[in-house]
Amino acid sequence: MEGVITKVSGPLVMARGLAGIRMFEMVRVGEAGLIGEVIELKGDIVSIQVYEETTGVGPGEKVVSVGNPLSVELGPGLIGTIYDGIQRPLEIIYAKRGPWIAKGVDVPGLDHKKKWHFVPTKKHGAAVEAGDVIGEVKETETVVQRIMIPAGVEGVIEEIKEGEYSIEDAVCVIKTSSGASQKIKMLQKWPVRLGRAYKEKLSPSEPLITGQRVIDTFFPVAKGGTACIPGPFGSGKTVVQHQLAKWSDADIIVYVGCGERGNEMADVLLEFPHLKDPRSGESLIKRTVLIANTSNMPVAAREASVYTGITIAEYFRDMGYNVALMADSTSRWAEAMREMSGRLEEMPGEEGYPAYLSSRIAEFYERAGKVVCAGSEGRTGSLSVVGAVSPPGGDLSDPVVQSTLRIVKVFWSLEDKLAYQRHFPAISWLRSYSLYVDNIAGYMKSNVAADFIAHRSAAMKILQEEAALEEIVRLVGIEALSNTDRLVLETAKILREDFLHQHAFDSQDTYCSLEKQHLLMSLILYFYKARLDAVKSGAPVGEHKEIKESLARVKYVKADEVNAKIAQIEKRIDAEIAMLKGSA
Repeated sequence: MEGVITKVSGPLVMARGLAGIRMFEMVRVGEAGLIGEVIELKGDIVSIQVYEETTGVGPGEKVVSVGNPLSVELGPGLIGTIYDGIQRPLEIIYAKRGPWIAKGVDVPGLDHKKKWHFVPTKKHGAAVEAGDVIGEVKETETVVQRIMIPAGVEGVIEEIKEGEYSIEDAVCVIKTSSGASQKIKMLQKWPVRLGRAYKEKLSPSEPLITGQRVIDTFFPVAKGGTACIPGPFGSGKTVVQHQLAKWSDADIIVYVGCGERGNEMADVLLEFPHLKDPRSGESLIKRTVLIANTSNMPVAAREASVYTGITIAEYFRDMGYNVALMADSTSRWAEAMREMSGRLEEMPGEEGYPAYLSSRIAEFYERAGKVVCAGSEGRTGSLSVVGAVSPPGGDLSDPVVQSTLRIVKVFWSLEDKLAYQRHFPAISWLRSYSLYVDNIAGYMKSNVAADFIAHRSAAMKILQEEAALEEIVRLVGIEALSNTDRLVLETAKILREDFLHQHAFDSQDTYCSLEKQHLLMSLILYFYKARLDAVKSGAPVGEHKEIKESLARVKYVKADEVNAKIAQIEKRIDAEIAMLKGSA
């Protein structure tokens, strides 16, 4: 099917003569064959969103239908690859064309010639259905790709054997119910705007362990959960997402750089190959898929990049993995939608964003979740989505922030004031919240400590009391406070500076296990309760300078030495408190 361009307006191209074309179908635009997607049908006029630079394209040039919606290639070879927003591997383009992406360049998402060692997990004669795993390919030292029966296929295995295959080779032959033989390849293709099928969505019950104390202890996100990180420029959104991508206990990380600066993606590319996963000891890049659609790339491709990323993430979720997707940032995606909506002359909503902004954001985040995967095996997988939002001037009333907050269940509010004080992560403990605390309470009690949630509540109460007492101090001075109130202020300061603050460049403090987090918080509360008991019995507050210094340093102690160090500090606390009580 071929049409003719009638109008070009930036990334929007209008054409006629494409009778019978469908919404979201891919097309090739102009003599260069630029990649585009149909986004509006109005009579015989077709509106096309072009994912490449349209400079030089003019009316009269041809538009050719590809016949399929925008889809991604799924199979061995995804891990460790960096793609652009429409799944073109940038390293391959660089090797073929140099540092600049040529217009209309067509490179497949996966290497179709490379051979992979396929090991069957099903035998001849086994009955299979869509989603069943028939074999495995070891893609990296940490990731085993599970080769699944594609959607819409079921039957009995006629032929399957171990060997070296390309993703285009048939690794299995199935006899369907109609009696026909169907070849199964390792390569699957899936439309990015269509969520992959699953059997059942489950309630999240396990935390996504990030190693960041302010997140894991106070505002946790569950595996299969959704989280939002809004904040002004320079408050550390990207830094937080980098930390989550580095240290969270997800099996697979999909990192989407959507419209942000290129140096932020460069940091990921430079750091990840050299950092080691604390669980496997292997390079972090060996469990990561990177999608780079930075601010100097075409605007329209930002929308494609988030869908490309979440489709790849769903593919690994369907294998039974716990997957985490980082989207940095959804504001740039929303701005791209606003630009396209304006060029289509649609009725604008709040601040010029399209009226369907909220529904598009909801559709994206609703693809997260913990699910029972398709197939007869009953395996479960999860997809957690963490989206950064960059509201202008840090204004949290921005439509993108508000639309996101209506969907997600975790809100990490970043404050530039904390970032300028070098407090990392710069997450506000007073404005943030998590609705997953009750979901993961059982996990924390059975796997970490029975009093974990109770200690969290006690620490949060101290931090909230500090905020109220600071108002009094501003009005009448600290001398007007009682000893117990001064003790609250001192303890809150210890919590802020020694627990919530984390040193990203210290090998011991950049990642903190749940067990160590509980021990550190318990020690601070032990110190607080001992001093409070002494004050109530008439003893002075006391300086305890050496103990406070020890509390500040214990987070840098190696994990296997923490228990001994804490026991030593608790003995010193007991001794000093006993002396204070004796002097009273």
